[in-house]
Amino acid sequence: PYEHFPVVFGGKGTRQYATAPDTSPPLSSPTYIQQVVGSLLYYARALDNTILPALNDISTQQSKPTENTLKKCKRLLDYVSTYKDTFLRYHASDMILNVDSDAAYLVAPGAKSRIAGFFYFPHSPKGTVLHEINSPIHVECRYLRHVVASAAEVEVGGLFLNFQTTIPIRNTLILMGHPQPPTPIKTDNTTAQAFNYKNIAIKKAKSWYMRYFWLRDRENQLHFKIYWKKGTHENDPNNADYHTKHHSVIHHKGVRH
Repeated sequence: PYEHFPVVFGGKGTRQYATAPDTSPPLSSPTYIQQVVGSLLYYARALDNTILPALNDISTQQSKPTENTLKKCKRLLDYVSTYKDTFLRYHASDMILNVDSDAAYLVAPGAKSRIAGFFYFPHSPKGTVLHEINSPIHVECRYLRHVVASAAEVEVGGLFLNFQTTIPIRNTLILMGHPQPPTPIKTDNTTAQAFNYKNIAIKKAKSWYMRYFWLRDRENQLHFKIYWKKGTHENDPNNADYHTKHHSVIHHKGVRH
């Protein structure tokens, strides 16, 4: 759904994650771009979450669109038209909410970082892990509003926003008659996990220590349980990773049903 630029580390050909500022001619009116974003936003949230990263990028340009923005929109519309039989499949579960949290540091112009959250029920009614992963009940995909100074800070920022999204979902499940233990939230960043469990000494991170102290407060109230697992774990990967950046065709096909 979106152009992929492979990242090369070190030596010649090295490039940053974020693309260069768009210098193509501006469009005479933003109406068409706004119509595309508005039309696909609900569809992306309710059914085809694979287009969320592309839609997230395009939506930031809809107030001042350019010819490049129009090309991105047409590519996205071609993708949606090609894969029009998208579906979500849910299996019977124990209705215990789990969340995968991830973030990508400085992936967009303006020093912006993207966070993502994957909300799902991974266990059967008997408590065993489902053989086939359940489709998500919600996928979070958006930029942080402020500029962060490190990858660890954006990971903690992702946890913060996903925590806030989790609370009303937890309350809804409880009111529906599904008691919730501390919600397990997976992260693939050890610093983000250590921050919440007070296992690191804060020295040069006073600003985000103050901003995200609410995470520790909720942890102490047993609303959440943060745990670390390698993002590329064979049996239990971080499902939020896909929605933080634009991937190659091979990886994208592997994520789809």
